[in-house]
Amino acid sequence: MNVADSEVVQSVMNNNGFAMTQTMENADVILVNTCSVRDNAEQRIIGRLGDFKHYKKQNPKVVIGVLGCMAERLRSKMLDENVQTINSVVDIVVGPDEYRKLPQLVEEAFEGEKGIAVRLSRVENYDDIIPFRADGISAWISVMRGCDKFCTFCVVPFTRGRERSRTVASVVNEVRELSERGFKEVYLLGQNVNSFLDLETEKDFADLLSEVANVDNTVRVRFTTSHPQDMSDKLIRTIAENENICKFIHLPVQSGSDRILEMMNRTYDSNHYFKLVEKIRKQIPHTSLSTDIIVGFPTETEEDHLQTIAMMKEIGYDGAFMFNYSPRENTKAYNWEDDVPYETKTRRLNEIIAMQKEISLQKNQQLIGTTETILVEGESKKSSEEFSGRTDGNKTVIFPKANLKAGDYVNVKIERANSATLFGSVVSES
Repeated sequence: MNVADSEVVQSVMNNNGFAMTQTMENADVILVNTCSVRDNAEQRIIGRLGDFKHYKKQNPKVVIGVLGCMAERLRSKMLDENVQTINSVVDIVVGPDEYRKLPQLVEEAFEGEKGIAVRLSRVENYDDIIPFRADGISAWISVMRGCDKFCTFCVVPFTRGRERSRTVASVVNEVRELSERGFKEVYLLGQNVNSFLDLETEKDFADLLSEVANVDNTVRVRFTTSHPQDMSDKLIRTIAENENICKFIHLPVQSGSDRILEMMNRTYDSNHYFKLVEKIRKQIPHTSLSTDIIVGFPTETEEDHLQTIAMMKEIGYDGAFMFNYSPRENTKAYNWEDDVPYETKTRRLNEIIAMQKEISLQKNQQLIGTTETILVEGESKKSSEEFSGRTDGNKTVIFPKANLKAGDYVNVKIERANSATLFGSVVSES
């Protein structure tokens, strides 16, 4: 989401006479796009802002701005004179629905005036702004903004506002332009893409997904994130019926305990989730599943934790994002006692990470001997003699370069695997 938003910001700034620099030393404006989903993300940003102090010393006129969710959530602190670490660095604070005001705020900051724009909108979706993208292989497309679920741990409804969707036509046109530019993969983004609804045509996310897939069958289509409550039969059929819609679904479960799920206001129980996974795997047999898991939610017992581990074993996720619970202001859970000791959270988190690594290794080893179609993304990070790409199921594959380039499809026979990566050799170009 931050990549997509940053490209919108670049477009707004470019259209008002600004251009990207290659180094911060040459910048007149430094903007940081932020996330507030977890506390560690905010702490990293605060640390980064401290690093920017020397740019202010070198050039007192440089304008530094904080954008996005953290700006929305901490707006009162950002320009508070009592918060010296932040206040001495930050000139402007702009929430995710106010990016159109950036050029004006920057110009005012050049004149010494600090600025803030953090009003949430019920209509802003930047549907008319073409994001600024360098040529590449993959593109991130925000199809909707905000969320109406109000999970008790989640700050998104308070930092990104209520749900509103773009039109199907605008998204399809954007994908068509990307296809013409040579992009080979698009990600459709939303806090809960399943809730997408084009108010002009009453088309839902399954309709959008189908129309996007039909733009160019050589362009892979991915999406994130899905809410289990809203994963419809129609959406599952659409994924199954379109070859270029990747057979990879990120389906956050958060906990295997029904008691904790109810406290989280997730609006489903473990039985609903199991049946949904069963339905997905029946209609899309080779689909890859990933999930999110929060460890140490308030009142989580050892039994709750063991239920999460049991769910992981039974479902067998291909991958998972696993985090300790951290209280977020404005959420309902923020008012509850964060009563699971840090040491207990850490031990439980390490246990589920170890469990997931074991499951991922088993899942990956099952692919040894198979031939997978890979989209070449570029050189491997560890060797200039090898390429890296991903399977339809979103698994990273490393293989010899051969006569290939980024953007090519290639068939690779998988020869070995670890818990994170597959390794193989080129069989033929796809």
